[in-house]
Amino acid sequence: MEKAAHLENEGESEGQLNVRLLLGIERSDNDDDGRQVFKIGDLAREFGVTLRTLRFYEDRGLLSPERRGTTRLYSRKDRKRLRLVLLGKALGFSLTEARQMIDVYHQPNGRRRQLEVAIERFAEQRDVLLAQRREIEASIEAMDLSMDVVSHCLKDS
Repeated sequence: MEKAAHLENEGESEGQLNVRLLLGIERSDNDDDGRQVFKIGDLAREFGVTLRTLRFYEDRGLLSPERRGTTRLYSRKDRKRLRLVLLGKALGFSLTEARQMIDVYHQPNGRRRQLEVAIERFAEQRDVLLAQRREIEASIEAMDLSMDVVSHCLKDS
């Protein structure tokens, strides 16, 4: 379980993800190249994640590449799902929460429903993040005060 938690957070250590790219506001080189199939290294480079991360997402059922021997071939659908998973992670959602939002697409009226669920969940997550920020700011203030007191005590001793 500890290994899974580490891998789930691995993307955070791989550099800050470009949310504008994940939202489709900015284009990547692979957006308009017409390819229908991508190798694991192609997606790793494009999205700045490791091969291990992509294999982990596959193990979790988030991606389902075709296999040709030992080669994984990802479809445009897999690429889109990866983009959505990484967006979810960038917004602070767990992989399970990201999957739930992505899977809404396959329900009746899926695209519209997916957008409705997304905006609702985004608002909820924003509230969570704002509460966490307030807690972090309070902890930093307490830490600063504690450091000042301890430093003062150290000078007096």
